[in-house]
Amino acid sequence: MSSDYFVHESSYVDAGAKIGKGTKIWHFCHVMPEAEIGEGCTLGQNVVVMPRTRIGNNVKIQNNVSIYEGVILEDDVFCGPSCVFTNVSTPRSHVSRRSDYQRTLVRQGTSIGANATVVCGVTLGEYALIGAGAVVTSDVPAYALMVGVPARRVGWMCHCGERLHLVEGRGTCQRCGAAYREDRGALRPIASP
Repeated sequence: MSSDYFVHESSYVDAGAKIGKGTKIWHFCHVMPEAEIGEGCTLGQNVVVMPRTRIGNNVKIQNNVSIYEGVILEDDVFCGPSCVFTNVSTPRSHVSRRSDYQRTLVRQGTSIGANATVVCGVTLGEYALIGAGAVVTSDVPAYALMVGVPARRVGWMCHCGERLHLVEGRGTCQRCGAAYREDRGALRPIASP
């Protein structure tokens, strides 16, 4: 075991996995060959990271999450307890679908709530927040607050994690002061003067 990262004695890290400095891998985890995990990440209890997955820096993965082949988590992503990723649209036990794995991209700063499901083949935009128990079946805009089954946008979130309240398409975060503008179904930060 490298002194650059921590792996609990009950966990397995297979040869060929790459793990960044300062990452912590807690109880009963399995990191498989060719998985890439960045620096400063935390994997809670019972996390599985499959081959050829990529996890960025400062990613927090809570207990009981499986990162299946085809899933890419960019920097600063939060995966709540027991959230679910899929990688095949039409699975069958008796039919091999390994050539059908679809890519799921979770962009920087996105948070996925406990027990949420992210169906494969979608992109979750930067700093989106997926509510607990939501089922994401299509692409999610950056900064979107998504809830329900199937998930639908019910608002916008600041990059710091606070819900925004827009007036005439503009809003300022009450916590950090960041300003945003909504235009044609998208939210964009307003550059400081």
